[in-house]
Amino acid sequence: MRHGVSGRKLNRTTSHRLAMFRNMVTSLLKHERIFTTIPRAKELRRWTDWMITLGKRGDLHARRQALAFIREKDTVHKLFTDLAPRYQNRMGGYTRILKVGFRRGDASPMCLIELMTDAPVPSAKKTKEKAGVQPQAAAPKAASTPAADQPAPEQSKV
Repeated sequence: MRHGVSGRKLNRTTSHRLAMFRNMVTSLLKHERIFTTIPRAKELRRWTDWMITLGKRGDLHARRQALAFIREKDTVHKLFTDLAPRYQNRMGGYTRILKVGFRRGDASPMCLIELMTDAPVPSAKKTKEKAGVQPQAAAPKAASTPAADQPAPEQSKV
């Protein structure tokens, strides 16, 4: 049994898996969004969050640790100068996974993993509430008797 064992093996040897995640983290930090399968993206989140946390720390030892994992010096420089200040006030959750469908060849579930932006994306429900539009379920119900039988209430003109 695998009780308490963290991480996914993804049918790869340890060296292949580590090399794959090093390449994927480098690509994600460089391009800020990549397409991959859902299990890979869920595991990639852990590595990317670790690299961004190193960037937020910002000292020489953190830079050397990032250089030991990330493949390109330019990407490490981008991590420490551009990405780390962007997430300085965020305590975690630097990536977002959006499901995009299935791959044609083997029907594996695909997704888009991207770095979060500063501005949250407003949902349709929140924009309706801000515009003052009330949901129809919250509207008061009409009386059971027809309106023609009852006189209209008079409104005071104050």
